Amino acid sequence: MIPVLTPKEMRAVDAGAPEPLDILVERAGRAVALAAVRMLGGVYGRRVTVVAGPGNNGADGRVAAKVLARRGVRVRVVSPDERAALAGIDLVIDAAYGTGLSRPYEFPEVAADVPVLAVDIPSGVDGLTGELLGRPRRADETVTFVALKPGLLHEPGRSWCGRVQVVPIAGLDVEKVSTHVVEQSDAASWVPTRGADHHKWRSALRIIGGSAGMTGAVELAARAATRVAGYVETAVPGREGLEHPVEAVGRWLPALEWGSLAVADVDRFGAVLAGPGLRDPGELASLLTCTRPLLLDASALVPELVGAIRARSSPTIITPHDGEFSRLGGSSTVDRIGATRDLAADLGVVVLRKGPTTVIAAPDGAVRMVTNGGPELASAGTGDVLAGLVAGLTASGVGAFDAAAAGAWIHAAAVAGRVGIVASDLVAAIPGVLEQLRG
Repeated sequence: MIPVLTPKEMRAVDAGAPEPLDILVERAGRAVALAAVRMLGGVYGRRVTVVAGPGNNGADGRVAAKVLARRGVRVRVVSPDERAALAGIDLVIDAAYGTGLSRPYEFPEVAADVPVLAVDIPSGVDGLTGELLGRPRRADETVTFVALKPGLLHEPGRSWCGRVQVVPIAGLDVEKVSTHVVEQSDAASWVPTRGADHHKWRSALRIIGGSAGMTGAVELAARAATRVAGYVETAVPGREGLEHPVEAVGRWLPALEWGSLAVADVDRFGAVLAGPGLRDPGELASLLTCTRPLLLDASALVPELVGAIRARSSPTIITPHDGEFSRLGGSSTVDRIGATRDLAADLGVVVLRKGPTTVIAAPDGAVRMVTNGGPELASAGTGDVLAGLVAGLTASGVGAFDAAAAGAWIHAAAVAGRVGIVASDLVAAIPGVLEQLRG
């Protein structure tokens, strides 16, 4: 996993370094110069302008300028207040301001054909939230040090940083970081493989949701779950079950007062998913007392159930979008990591907060982020696929935090940059992603 540090945490890491600041700046500046040479494709005859501010970010830029000049690059260093257009050059290095900037800033005008290399973060992108402060210049590449910063991961900042390279700096310790970005190798390590003696009841999932005439969400969740679980049962109030997928077994529930039947013999299952397409979540109160791992999605994410959710001692995952997150008591602050961590601690559950960058927080304060998704996931039914996938992994014995992170990564990877897809296309792509992980 790739570590993530907030600006405040990064300052603490800098302060705790055993070596002087000027040595750390020298190492960072050399890393910037190396990235610049790579972008330039060489040094002979190249011209570079460095926009260098007054702080550590500017100091990194000035060191980079000296290194490049020694290698034969024609370098000019200007202040952040430069207003003449930056043109007739081969590269601009944005070292004006780093993650500590808290006021609006307008970056100098740069000719459209001149690439920009940002130091740590594009100047004018909030290092904590990704919000734009003033008028930053979109970077083609960003060199950031030791760890990713939240502003590089949250939109709109994520779209302004270009290709991001994380450069380790000797002397800076990030072993105690509690926030990380999930990589493919991480997802692969969390997805279990079935042994020769595996049977379907070792990974059985019950899905409770839908209602008469509203079964699409349950069907999508079930289709996704069957890709990773050995046995999937659907319990739909007012129905015998679902016609599709044919691999799922139906369980009859009455249209009203179905709660006690929904939890009958639930201990046979590895996990339970409740909420997709459900009209009446009130009957779920009895389900929350069960001892099986439980994933609550969609209609199950209502304020009336918060007390019962908080009282659970068994593993619980909730998968809110921002509106549901607020209704459950989550803070509306722009610090998505901090707010998600706080709600997970308050409720004692794993919170998978959906968005352009998915934030997953455990009750103990650990946070994982999934960044490989795209806007193609913002369509009806994709959340149901995600819920089924995560619940299926949980039913297979994967811990709640690992299942949420792995499921979110697989869900995002199933898009694979394609356009015009719908939720059922994601389900069809899941086996290919699983094969990729196992390969």
